[in-house]
Amino acid sequence: MKGPLLSATGILLVATTVFSLIALYLLPGLLARCAFQPYRVWRGEQYASVVLAGFVHANLLHLAINMWCLWMFGPPLERQIGTPAFALLYVLALVGSHLPTLFKERRNTQYASVGASGAISAVVFAFIVYYPQAKLFLLFLPVPIEAWLFGLLYLAYSYYAGRDRSRRINHDAHFWGAVIGLVFVALVDPAAWDRIL
Repeated sequence: MKGPLLSATGILLVATTVFSLIALYLLPGLLARCAFQPYRVWRGEQYASVVLAGFVHANLLHLAINMWCLWMFGPPLERQIGTPAFALLYVLALVGSHLPTLFKERRNTQYASVGASGAISAVVFAFIVYYPQAKLFLLFLPVPIEAWLFGLLYLAYSYYAGRDRSRRINHDAHFWGAVIGLVFVALVDPAAWDRIL
């Protein structure tokens, strides 16, 4: 039986944390080189940023929140759907959650975003399909809430935060990552939806 750090969740958590800390504190130029910039992608530059942006974060709080969510939701989801499906979901969401922004911001020379938020959102919402009544304890709430309610609050926050375009966090990716997570489960395990509908 593999340990938690040898799971896809563990590998992603360690790799993202290490890469993000290097970009934040040792090689700050790396952050700019990895940032997702639709204007440049449309001009044939930085194609890899669609993936690399998911391994760097705007600041330590951004990294901590994403990695906390990955650690909390990733292991049970990975056990539920299996490592290959979990890894596929993560990659699909990492890329797919950027695509709407690729079109929306294609003429914006100033737009740049970083973070694994789209992939994390997919993990969170796939988890919610399987465990809608799971009780979650959040740092800012003194009482536990059910996973489905957390999902609604998360989307509301993402919508509100997405109106602030001055930061390097792609809040639109939260929404599209959630959609990808929900659709992924519907395609690979429709019975999971049948149990909650």
